[in-house]
Amino acid sequence: MSDTPFQPEITIDRSSELPLYAQIAEALGALILEGKLTPGTRIEDEVSMARRLQVSRPTARQALQSLADRGLVSRRRGAGTVVASPHVRRPMELSSLLSDLTAAGHKVSTELLEYTTHPATEEEAEQLEVEPGTEVTHMRRLRSADGEPIALMENLLPASIAPTREELEHAGLYDLLRSRGIVPATARQVIGARNATTKEADALDERRRAALLTAKRTTYDAAGRVIEYGDHIYRASRYSFETSLFTG
Repeated sequence: MSDTPFQPEITIDRSSELPLYAQIAEALGALILEGKLTPGTRIEDEVSMARRLQVSRPTARQALQSLADRGLVSRRRGAGTVVASPHVRRPMELSSLLSDLTAAGHKVSTELLEYTTHPATEEEAEQLEVEPGTEVTHMRRLRSADGEPIALMENLLPASIAPTREELEHAGLYDLLRSRGIVPATARQVIGARNATTKEADALDERRRAALLTAKRTTYDAAGRVIEYGDHIYRASRYSFETSLFTG
């Protein structure tokens, strides 16, 4: 792939009621959606675009940000504006994110940010339905798909069944539990949304206060025992849940 940033040939109609930034964003967006610009293609910066298309720098910036808001490009400090990977859609099933992403053909990587084992606090004991002071393991992971951060995942498990640090870097949590004979059977999940904190935005390569999807899940085995509690956040610009509905 060429290191030269892509410079779109865009004809601007200054007599149109459509704002200049929208005309630029619409033309670039069409190239991306039609597959003429592949994921990873670097687009010229706003200074170059403004000078070449004879528009103001704020207009060029707004055009690129509009594309970022639609999830068509990612804008990272030091990397510039890059065509994003296709939007990740995940079925709402009792499965691990790693398994779902791999099955969908994405190249997946995981970074283990935190791994601790300690006596459960009152809140943690309530989440796992165990006695306070019971040994629990807390983990925090950053999951990426096709080189882009997708999710920050926090999980809490009884320490007696928790996978090791090394295992979690190479396999999905549910697959590791199954290998121990612990089979996730049912779960209670709440999906929500909120804005990213500054730290979350930095970790996920998002802008400050970007929209996030949230999922809180309590998973049970066949005997009704809690085997894990998860609190996950996902980039809304790159990720969505899918579910099927049936009439009854």
